[in-house]
Amino acid sequence: MRILHAADLHLDSPLSSLPAPQAAQRRRELRDIPHRLAQLAQAEGVDVVLLPGDLLDAVRVYPQSIQALTQALGALSIPVFIAPGNHDPYTPQSPYATSLWPDNVHIFSTASMEAVEVPGLNAVIHGCAFTAPHREDSPLSGYTVPQDGRVHVLCLHGEVAPVGRYAPILPGQLGATGAHYAALGHVHRGSGLQREGTTYWAYPGCPEGRGFDETGKKGCLLVDVTTQGVTAQFVPLCCREYRIQEVDVATLAQTLAGLDYSADLVRLTLTGETNTPPSLTALAQQVAPHFFYAEWVDATTLPKQLWQRAGEDSLTGLFLRSMYQKIQAAPPEAQPQLVLATRFGLAALEGEEDIRP
Repeated sequence: MRILHAADLHLDSPLSSLPAPQAAQRRRELRDIPHRLAQLAQAEGVDVVLLPGDLLDAVRVYPQSIQALTQALGALSIPVFIAPGNHDPYTPQSPYATSLWPDNVHIFSTASMEAVEVPGLNAVIHGCAFTAPHREDSPLSGYTVPQDGRVHVLCLHGEVAPVGRYAPILPGQLGATGAHYAALGHVHRGSGLQREGTTYWAYPGCPEGRGFDETGKKGCLLVDVTTQGVTAQFVPLCCREYRIQEVDVATLAQTLAGLDYSADLVRLTLTGETNTPPSLTALAQQVAPHFFYAEWVDATTLPKQLWQRAGEDSLTGLFLRSMYQKIQAAPPEAQPQLVLATRFGLAALEGEEDIRP
């Protein structure tokens, strides 16, 4: 049996960290994910589509998103299973209950595990739903599948962890079910194919990144399941990637001169040593035409020789000694701000221009 396993589409995410035009474009691209999934399923001869949760970013979504989802899934002539997650729990008011879904789509609607036979495939899909935004009990507690020669697959949203607020799946529980494969959702970074006992499991990750905590290629899994074993192939689906790229201040001019257009969303981290704080606003304006979206982060430091002036018997020396002690005592995440404050202080003491990012 060949499975298309995708999760965490998060349709209608606000993407509020982006400027309004880019956010609107990204929401349109997210809304196109179901169509891309349907195309892939058709091209790869998939038997079943499993969607374990967080297809929607919230219970309230635009009608266009539900229409995009139902039309894409309805165009398939194969079974589709949805296990609602913590962002899109099954409730009487949710789109899963109030919208018209195609006949080939089965939506798990209870917190208890349910088994659904797949005609013609000698297979059974087992799944459950979030019915509220949190769930602290384990959906797999004591659950096992029959050893009857059929292919048994789990489809559920949850976190593989000893405890948690999102349907924790405890160590040993996946293997104890006796299932051949567990299609999981919730974690946005792909896990690769894992194994516990005779049960294989995986998180596909999200199909489109939505922030700089979701960098790199995103997509879904094509999974081939038999009673003898499981193989999985990651398939990229994303229109754009979030990337983080370091730029040394010493090579900044050359880097800016050599920029080509990129459709990605890029965070440029400025590194190296410099006396004065860079103008991040000016740098952002300079690179804006070269990326779908770009932002700068100042991670530069003061030149080491500047700290040598801390020994001077002067106001500058006193200031540097004080700031050096503060920086050394501060946690790593607070140190860049203190370095920036040192730069501003030196600029004021030395009568230089106060260049603010």
